Amino acid sequence: MGVEEEVMRIQKKLSKMTSDDGSGQEQALDLLKELQNLKINLDVLTKTRIGMTVNALRKSSKDDEVITLAKTLIKNWKKFLNNSDNSKSSTSSTESKDSSSKKEEKRKEDKPKREEKEKEKEKKLSSTTFPPTTVTTDTVRLKCREMLAAAIKTDSKADDFEGCASPDELAEELEEAIFQEFKNTDMRYKNRVRSRIANLKDLKNPTLRTNFRIGAISAQRLATMTAEEMANDEVKQLREKFTKEAINDAQLATAQGTKTDMLKCGKCKKRNCTYNQLQTRSSDEPMTTFVLCNECGNRWKFC
Repeated sequence: MGVEEEVMRIQKKLSKMTSDDGSGQEQALDLLKELQNLKINLDVLTKTRIGMTVNALRKSSKDDEVITLAKTLIKNWKKFLNNSDNSKSSTSSTESKDSSSKKEEKRKEDKPKREEKEKEKEKKLSSTTFPPTTVTTDTVRLKCREMLAAAIKTDSKADDFEGCASPDELAEELEEAIFQEFKNTDMRYKNRVRSRIANLKDLKNPTLRTNFRIGAISAQRLATMTAEEMANDEVKQLREKFTKEAINDAQLATAQGTKTDMLKCGKCKKRNCTYNQLQTRSSDEPMTTFVLCNECGNRWKFC
């Protein structure tokens, strides 16, 4: 007969002896001694649940020897349970360590991939065609950017400059370049912005707008261009004609002025005029031309 069957036989007998009055326990001590001599392991204890039966006998017995031996057996059997718990804990700890080790290895394996992705991101940012501008909350600057963008959009459709920077991006770059020169939004800053807006909005000056949109003129360059450099083709041609007549700065400054037949009086419609050019505004603004009609005395001016 195997150990398990032997334990089951003894358990049946002991179960009948667990009455509250402790009667019928004459053979209990002999049965407990038999259990003590058997090689009981955790598996047998679990299957037969002999531990619970012996413990019930201990509680109901009035025999000191039975109680003492029952306690000894239970104490010895508890060691199996404690060893089992420690074994499980050790296994769990090992599994946890293995899991942590695997996670760490995976993290190390993924690190090069993460670094590669970071580099790709940086590469994309660095290869952006249009450099990022400073974010501002200044209402004056924001309004100037808005007006510059509107001027850049003048007489153009959404798909006219596909692949180029948007008007808003160009406006931000241009405003930023102007602001960096003056470091504030004083009158010089505002005059510079106004002159760019006026020239970009000029319907007779599509060349300036187009060159700026396609990148032929940079924002930094446009921010510092003089009125003469930004002027439309018609104004440039008129200046060339003045130059061909050999009108120099000394002549422009003389009191009597310079005679010309290129200008026509709005009143008498004659082409007998005298004009002078003076710098009446800031240096980056065009000179003002004062005209006198020699026939009727009518006077007028234009920039």
